Amino acid sequence: MKKFFQNIRPLLLLLLLNAIGMLLMYIKGVDTLEDMAILCSAMCLLSIAMYAIITLFSLGDSYLFIIISMLSTVGIIMQSRINQDDGMRQMKLYLVGVAFFFIALFVYKCFHKHFEKFTFFYWGLSMALFAFTAVFGTVRNGAKNWIDLPGLPSIQPSEFIRILFVLSLAAIFTRARSRKKGKYIPYLERKKIKSTRLMFAAGIAFSNALCLFLQREWGIALLFFAIYIAFLYIYGENKLFFAANMVLVIFAAFIGVKFMSHIQVRISAWLDPFNDVDGKGYQIVRSLFAIGEGGFAGTGIGAGSPYLIPVVNSDFIFSAICEEMGVLGGVAILMLYFLLVYRGFKISLSSTNEFNKAVAMGLSVMLGIQTFIIVGGVTKLIPLTGITLPFISFGGSSMITTFIVMGMLQAISSIKGEVTDEIE
Repeated sequence: MKKFFQNIRPLLLLLLLNAIGMLLMYIKGVDTLEDMAILCSAMCLLSIAMYAIITLFSLGDSYLFIIISMLSTVGIIMQSRINQDDGMRQMKLYLVGVAFFFIALFVYKCFHKHFEKFTFFYWGLSMALFAFTAVFGTVRNGAKNWIDLPGLPSIQPSEFIRILFVLSLAAIFTRARSRKKGKYIPYLERKKIKSTRLMFAAGIAFSNALCLFLQREWGIALLFFAIYIAFLYIYGENKLFFAANMVLVIFAAFIGVKFMSHIQVRISAWLDPFNDVDGKGYQIVRSLFAIGEGGFAGTGIGAGSPYLIPVVNSDFIFSAICEEMGVLGGVAILMLYFLLVYRGFKISLSSTNEFNKAVAMGLSVMLGIQTFIIVGGVTKLIPLTGITLPFISFGGSSMITTFIVMGMLQAISSIKGEVTDEIE
């Protein structure tokens, strides 16, 4: 109980953020204010309850959920400001995401010792989801990566596949490292095991990337390659194999730029968006104008024009934040992501179980790279890709899977006997 009250300041900051959001929506004259007030109150109460449960029952890192709720609050405020219906749906997605957070926490906590045994099941399930999407999927924004089910929300399978991808790589790189049923293995046989493991990892990585390229999912493919290279850099001992994979990744990128028209369009828009302001460069130009209009302090919530940016509620939500909250507000959001990734790496370093350590590392890299890709795209640092900003962008599949990721990290931080010290 003493620890709960000692660490209550972040929770008070979250409640203050929710109160400010409600005040701004009241000033804006939101039509659904009563419903929003009920849902915001439910969000605050749920945050307090979750924080109390995690702290009092020693369920690991006590800051993860606070950071998640802060990012989600900013997302709900911005979504409500842009479109009231989207704000309501985002609030409901947050509540559903919390349920999945707890489900992932307890499932992984109870069965984590069995997760490393299903390496090829993860890969097989991923291929099955890709095949199902290829047959029954629908095309949106040039990519065939959505499945529309009658009477149910649309699902983006690649969002779930990225979790399976991390689990499969973690299992390959940490299982059967240098021993076999406790018996001594000669050096040459150990070397053979390592080489086989590396080839399996490469096969899984490039097969997933190939399916994503066929779906024209450039952003998610880039994310998968980044995760794979991170695993290879940390766990792969063969420098020549690492260099060969880097060459293959660069070659794959070259083939994409050379022969895929939609990638060529994005590269062209990135290099000189002002050359075709009314065409392919329109999105990035509007994004840059919005960020510049906000300056350091921003125009204020409701005083900007984020709706002028196409797909602002998902791909360009960071531009809207910078316009109305300023560059300082954007930096504050990035600091929250930095803290979230930092906590993930700290959980990984604190775990003594090799598989859990690798999973936490992979999930943290995934979150960090995903944030970099979308923020870098809307600020013209890198070519634009259709990927979401975690917890803030509008999107059901992305929101749910990111909560599952956080639930797994929470579970790893709470497994007794397999964490070297208490995570502070």
